[in-house]
Amino acid sequence: MTPILFDKAALIQGLYSILPELVVIATAIAVLLADLVLTERGKKSLCHLGIAGTAVAILATLSLGPGRIDGFSGMIVHDGVGLFITLAILATTLLTLLMATGYSEWEGTQKGEFYALLLFSTAGMLLMAKGTDLMTVFLGLETMSIPIYCLVGFHRNRMTSLEGALKYFLLGAFASGFLLYGIALMYSVTGTTKIPAIAGMIGDLRLFGNPVFTVGVGLLLVGFAFKVSLVPFHMWTPDAYQGAPTVVTAFMAAGVKAAAFAALLRVTLLTFPALGPAMTNILWVLAFLTMTVGNLSALLQDNVKRMLAYSSIAHAGYILVGLVSGDVAGGQAVLFYLLVYAFMNLGAFGVVMLLAHREDDGYDIG
Repeated sequence: MTPILFDKAALIQGLYSILPELVVIATAIAVLLADLVLTERGKKSLCHLGIAGTAVAILATLSLGPGRIDGFSGMIVHDGVGLFITLAILATTLLTLLMATGYSEWEGTQKGEFYALLLFSTAGMLLMAKGTDLMTVFLGLETMSIPIYCLVGFHRNRMTSLEGALKYFLLGAFASGFLLYGIALMYSVTGTTKIPAIAGMIGDLRLFGNPVFTVGVGLLLVGFAFKVSLVPFHMWTPDAYQGAPTVVTAFMAAGVKAAAFAALLRVTLLTFPALGPAMTNILWVLAFLTMTVGNLSALLQDNVKRMLAYSSIAHAGYILVGLVSGDVAGGQAVLFYLLVYAFMNLGAFGVVMLLAHREDDGYDIG
């Protein structure tokens, strides 16, 4: 039997490229193990453990620097964009955990699995931001989404929480199916799932006019549109935001959207400009509908969390405008917008948490 050979140097480089993700995953596991041995009083330190691990992950990210590091045969790439998004996501997670220190005591989320799910979801976000292979992006998306489904329904005794989690899970499963089916169709035509390789083939007229490839790109767009709450794929957002614990809502509005748009940014900048005006027109229509529906619907809400949910939908339309440009300047604008939007949203939800306190109806306006 021929022994399996592998390049140790390539393996080490691959692990080095995902060093922040490894730190976050290790922290999540440490939180779960600590939860098993600590007393109820000692479990107050679980959040502090998560904060410390996230801070170490930020230092690990800075140690990688802005240079390009290819990992796992080019399926994961740490570069300038990856560094920026990774720091933004980790900062979002750090602030979320800081917000959760006081919130958890009166909302009943002082449990190890709560913080571990936040950290596992963060690891998925980081994987999405660095993925240059469609399968890596899909893996990161699912690693991000599944813990979020659980966190949205964390208040098992609240009907709004269970309803929001169920809607998010069912629609999220359909969106994942669309995304995976789109990847499969694109692979059937191109023979690869690597985004740069697919972008290099789009210039081929046979590929450009291939209906199977076009349908695959469309299904891929549908999957991403759901994750970033583009109209008409936004129906889950208000219920999920309203039902989830407020600190989770803040995490979703800031971190999930940043990670999903980061992955979409890599895909659009490489592939969509070569797909012609048809795809650009579709994106313009989606941006217009998202901005219009999001802002008008926000005016009609009597619950502050639902209002902020529709506000996040409108912001997704603004961000999409930068992606439609399909150039580097538009991509840079998107990254800056995501950074400012994340911190603005965390601040808004932080104020909501301070004003609402314990009451279930504390989020109603007026």
